[in-house]
Amino acid sequence: MAALAWLLIPLFAVVGAAIWGGWASRSRTAGDVAELAGYARFRDAMEKAGSGSGQ
Repeated sequence: MAALAWLLIPLFAVVGAAIWGGWASRSRTAGDVAELAGYARFRDAMEKAGSGSGQ
């Protein structure tokens, strides 16, 4: 029984590594597009706020 436990430990490590690897390599392009659009809106707002200062 102890030998079986020692064989299961690496098996669980491999399964955990496979799950983490799949999660880490997932596609995140949709989030990037939304973040870039938000940054563009932020820049536009800052330009409008800066132009009304009178300088």
